[in-house]
Amino acid sequence: MHGKFNWNELMTDDVEKAKAFYAATVGWTYQKFPMPDAEYWIAHAADGTPAAGIMSMPPDDPEAMPGWLCYVEVDNVDERCRGVAGAGGEVLQEPFDIPGVGRIAIVSDTAGAIIGWLTPAAAPNAAA
Repeated sequence: MHGKFNWNELMTDDVEKAKAFYAATVGWTYQKFPMPDAEYWIAHAADGTPAAGIMSMPPDDPEAMPGWLCYVEVDNVDERCRGVAGAGGEVLQEPFDIPGVGRIAIVSDTAGAIIGWLTPAAAPNAAA
């Protein structure tokens, strides 16, 4: 739904340690998600629903710090990104597609806080 938080993602320098920590503390289990250029894990809550993503920090970014990134669902990520600069923010990563997930962009607000925006992929039966 437009304007609501949709997903959370952890970038860490030790994926296995993070997975063990969240398994021990909140009971998450994990399933590998196919990505062409990275290893990505979907964390599942005790009831089996997806709870978050976990991935390694980019090795080519020495300034990267471990942390969580939240995603807000938007109705049209490309259209919303066109308004970012005029509102005083910055598009840090232009919109791109993740097959089966949706279209994503990373932006910063007027204070420099970073957030992801996500327009989910259409459900397989949405046109039916």
